[in-house]
Amino acid sequence: MLSLIIRTKSSFVQDGWLEISLNIHALVIVHPDVKNWIKYARFEEKHGYIAHARKVYERAVEFFGEDHMDENLYVAFAKFEENQKESERVRVIYKYALDRISKQHAQELFKNYTIFEKKYGDRRGIEDIIVNKRRFQYEEEVKANPHNYDAWFDYLRLVESDTDANTVREVYERAIANIPPTKEKRHWKRYIYLWINYALYEELDAKDPERTRQVYQACLELIPHKKFTFAKIWLMYAQFEIRQKNLPMARKALGTSIGKSPKLKLFKGYIELELQLREFDRCRKLYEKFLEFTPENCTTWIKFAELETILGDVDRARAVYELAIGQPRLDMPEVLWKSYIDFEIEQEEYDKTRNLYRRLLQRTQHVKVWISLAQFELTTGAEDTLSKCRQIYEEANKTLRNCEEKEERLMLLESWRSFEEEFGPESAQERVAKLMPERVKKRRKLQSEDGSDAGWEEYYDYIFPEDAANQPNLKLLAMAKIWKKQQKNDEEEEQDPDKDIDESTA
Repeated sequence: MLSLIIRTKSSFVQDGWLEISLNIHALVIVHPDVKNWIKYARFEEKHGYIAHARKVYERAVEFFGEDHMDENLYVAFAKFEENQKESERVRVIYKYALDRISKQHAQELFKNYTIFEKKYGDRRGIEDIIVNKRRFQYEEEVKANPHNYDAWFDYLRLVESDTDANTVREVYERAIANIPPTKEKRHWKRYIYLWINYALYEELDAKDPERTRQVYQACLELIPHKKFTFAKIWLMYAQFEIRQKNLPMARKALGTSIGKSPKLKLFKGYIELELQLREFDRCRKLYEKFLEFTPENCTTWIKFAELETILGDVDRARAVYELAIGQPRLDMPEVLWKSYIDFEIEQEEYDKTRNLYRRLLQRTQHVKVWISLAQFELTTGAEDTLSKCRQIYEEANKTLRNCEEKEERLMLLESWRSFEEEFGPESAQERVAKLMPERVKKRRKLQSEDGSDAGWEEYYDYIFPEDAANQPNLKLLAMAKIWKKQQKNDEEEEQDPDKDIDESTA
């Protein structure tokens, strides 16, 4: 190597340059520090030997390799090329170094690269700088906390918009490798969206169906289905297979999901799929399985009956409703009964509808059921409609006399009054008006949680005339009110004794 340098530079012996150059070369051989290589290159540059200076930098880069890279060497190399107006060389040097040096050791390198692009770069170059800076920030965040999934989402959005598919896949693989440490669903909710976004990227951006299938399958194998599952990922996988015109795989996926973790959303999604395919027998089987799993779910019973109604099988729909109302426990029985009654009304089976109302009243005496029954009779259009409605209101009023909720009884009487005002004679209206209660203000004693007195509160109560006639205390209270009113009138007369004289004189 020394002989080569001597032959190359023999023409410069007269200046003493060769001797100094040999000494510096020997120095970097014995002490191969970065600063010595930089001094060597700057010496060559100072004396105008640009090509030799560039070779020194290149030899230094080759000497240290990728295992011992130092940002100072690349900064000096880039500044040297910048002095020579070699902008493209500068850009290549910076990018090469930034791609290989760890981010925490490339602060100065990144700073100088930013300054260079602002001075000489175009819009694309400046955007690259901003992207690299953000990538550096996200790298620091995910290294500090690998389970910070929000940081991974931001990082992935960045690389998806600006890098090739292999780089994006690499970042996705790094992200999904950070499995939540516990088997609790709340810790997995954000994590699972990494898989979902990965699958969507492979399908929509990379256009790779096979890799998309692999992503979905790997995700489903990872989820601990015995403890919890995610219906969304099952349904998305099935929908993906349908888009690939692979219906057997879609059905297999949904069937597996129901077998491993029967959830409401999975059943709904599977049934909706079969409905779209017009596979009604499969829908029936799915509804049966669904109701074996959750027989108390009124919405499912109603949907099942509605399906049979749409298919024109009224007897099957009625049988489904009968099975439903016969269940020992239901989550929304009032909704189920209403749907059954509406079904019979649509079929114009008025006798069956009346029978349903009576069966319902055997289970509950709720005022809304009575009002609904009266309103139903009003819509039948029969000759004795008004008399039947009036009989129902009278029966309901007698039944609700023993009801503790006086507001319900008041609601019934108001509905009855509205009915009579619209359809009844004046005598019927007066009769209902006499049944209306009197609203009175009362006081009651309050107690705190520890049993001590908490004062008094005022509330409103309703006194019905029928109740007052049967209770002596209420009669006494009414007489007391009349006496009090009379006393008040007497006091007013005593305060104005000349009133009668003036009136008689006039």
